[in-house]
Amino acid sequence: MLAKKTSKNQITLPKEIVKALPDAEYFDVSIKDNTIRLMPVRITPVASSLGSVREKMKKLGLTEKDVGEAIQWARSRKR
Repeated sequence: MLAKKTSKNQITLPKEIVKALPDAEYFDVSIKDNTIRLMPVRITPVASSLGSVREKMKKLGLTEKDVGEAIQWARSRKR
């Protein structure tokens, strides 16, 4: 497949690519060995991420105090 870069540095994705990734709206872009790589990413609101973390903590029986102690322990370690 061939794609052309416009004067505004934009590239239109070919239809076949768009059809293969119908839910992709954002991409992580990287370059290696003169190859451009696009990886679809999902953007989630911070609030929903925090909710899932709190839910997992609850299932594991962890409290905010446990987390605070773990952070304090990690910060006290010598590097």
